[in-house]
Amino acid sequence: MLHPDIVLRADGGAVAALSRHVKGAEAVAGQARMWSRAGLTMRRALINGAAGMVAFRDERPFSVAALTIRDGKIVEMNFLADPERVARLDLTVLGD
Repeated sequence: MLHPDIVLRADGGAVAALSRHVKGAEAVAGQARMWSRAGLTMRRALINGAAGMVAFRDERPFSVAALTIRDGKIVEMNFLADPERVARLDLTVLGD
C-alpha cells in the first residue's frame, strides 16, 4: 500500500514531540507500528468538508489525517496533532 518514496508529515504545533517528517516506506511503517500502541481509534471523517481520518483518544479528537494516493499506493500522509488547532476543526465522523 505504501509507495517506496512515501512522505509522512506530522504537525504537533506547540507539542514538538508530535511533529515529524519521515521519508520512505520502511520508516513510515515504523511510525505506524509505534502509533498503533498509543490507544488511538481511527474513524473516517469529513474535516472542514474534505475526506480524511480522525484519531480519537479517550473519546476526544487527538489528530486528523489526509492521504494522497496515486496508482493504488499511498504517496503522502499528512497529520495535524496540534491540540489547539484540532479542537477548532469542523469534524463530521462518518459511519463504519
